[in-house]
Formats: sequence, structure tokens, C-alpha cells
Amino acid sequence: AEQDHAGSIPAVLAMYPEAIVVCSPKAKPLLIDHLGLDEARIRTVADGETLALGGKTLQFFHTPWVHWPETMVTHLPEEKILFSCDFLGSHIATSRLYAGEDPTVITAAKRYYAEIMMPFRSSVQGNLKKIRPLAFDLIAPSHGPIYDHVEGILAAYEEWVSDRLANVVVIPYISMHGSTELMVDYLTAALAERGVVVEKFELSTTDIGKLAMALVDAATIVIGTPTVHVGPHPSVFNATHLANALRPKLKYAGIIGSYGWGTKAVEQLAGLIPNLKVEVLGTVMCKGLPKAGDFAALDALADAIRDKHAAL
Repeated sequence: AEQDHAGSIPAVLAMYPEAIVVCSPKAKPLLIDHLGLDEARIRTVADGETLALGGKTLQFFHTPWVHWPETMVTHLPEEKILFSCDFLGSHIATSRLYAGEDPTVITAAKRYYAEIMMPFRSSVQGNLKKIRPLAFDLIAPSHGPIYDHVEGILAAYEEWVSDRLANVVVIPYISMHGSTELMVDYLTAALAERGVVVEKFELSTTDIGKLAMALVDAATIVIGTPTVHVGPHPSVFNATHLANALRPKLKYAGIIGSYGWGTKAVEQLAGLIPNLKVEVLGTVMCKGLPKAGDFAALDALADAIRDKHAAL
């Protein structure tokens, strides 16, 4: 029922007065509410129900919350095609009909997963298991090219939704007068020396979608912020809010940054991430430029992250 899929339905029904819309039961009220469809022209189908079209058969499977509550996929067994709706889509525009084995399509699919599907990871897990037994050689999503090597996208999704974490720390940060950047650079080097991979995102220039992609697999997030009006910088506030909304499978977190005369940045940031079930490994906030004690605290944070990642 989402408008990017269903927006043209009123025009189609006007052109073809005998046509009806086939949808899941949860989609029916949404189609009426969002598009003003006539209830008499909507037919709902049960999970697993089939529709014979004369030599072709459509079988419908309810796959809720990938990513709307009414989503369903459609299997065309005679042609071995799975029409997956939003599920397994990719954020890529191309004139190529088929994905082939182009790795850029999987990268675009990871971005799509990160930005759209990651908050519904448990639902994605269940729906992957639901479609796995079906026989299909093609997956035709609503976004991006058709997958003609289906195992690639299925395996990628199974990895993204798994509980496995990478030895990666994501650091979204911004710096006003250089102090926070000094701390981020020091921590990055300290983690690298300890064998931990770091992905930094300077928030005044970063592509926020790439930040979301990095959060798919990372074990730890360290947020770097200067203090603005006692709290975190607005860009850090926005990035933290995004991370909380996307609900990545992070296990650990840290907060570092600076302030001029006083700060509540740590307390305010902690209050922004109730959806992240993380263990906070440390916070380091320095007054003005970082000093020897601050760098020692960053080394201790790097040690704590290394030790936690060693057990992943």
C-alpha cells in the first residue's frame, strides 16, 4: 500500500473497470486510507493462497514488516520467479534489467537494508526462513534490478541479519575547534595499533547512508562530540538519533569529546539511544584541548574495546 508501489492503482482501476486489487488483509485498510480505493474492488488473499491465471499460478506469502506491516511476496512457480516487493531491494538506478554478479548491486542492497530494513531485523530473519524453501531462479524486487544469481543476495541478507559482529568500531563525530578531532584521531590510531578496524565519519561532510551501512556489521560505536549549549553538537544529535532508530546489532559504545566550561553531552547522548542494547565501555570528555590524562583515558578505552572484540 506504500505509495511508491501503489500510487498508480487508482488510475489503473479507472482505465480497467473490471479489474480488482489483490492484497494481504492488512493492506486492504491501508489502500482505502491512503488511496481512497473502493472496498468492493479489493480482494484479500490468505497466507499461502494461490490464484490461477490460466497456465500460470500466483502464490502469495505474507511477509510483514519488510518493511511495512502489510507486505507480501508473490511466487510464480511455473517461471521460478519470486516477486519480493520491498524485501531484498537495492538503492540503485540502472538500465540493466538483471543484477548479474555485479558487486555494486550487493553494495546498493546493503545500503537499502541499512536505511530501510535494519530496524526490522528480527522480521527479516523470519521472512528469509519463510521464502528459502520456495523454488525460484529469479528474484524481482520493487527496487533495483532483478537478481539472476539469487544465492548472492540471500547469503548477504543472512549475514546482515545474523548475530555475528565484525571487529569494527564506527566513529561518527564533528569538531568545532579541533579538540574533539584530536581525540578521534588519537583513538583511531590507538585502536589500529591494537588490531581493531575503525571507520570514521566526519558529520559535516559524510554521506549518512554510508554511516548506516557501516553500522550493519560493526560491534562498537564511539560518538565524538564537542559541547554546544551544554549538550551534544546538533549534527551528533541527529546521527545518534538515526543510529537509535535503525537499531543496529551493536554491542558496545563509547562517548568522547570536549567542552568549554561545562557539559551534559554524555547524559544527553545516553538518553538518545534507548533502542541500542549496548554496554558503554567508557566516556572521555576533556576541557579545552586534550591533555596527557585524556590521552591515557583514550588508551584505556582502546584497551577495553580490543578486549571485548577479542571475544566476538
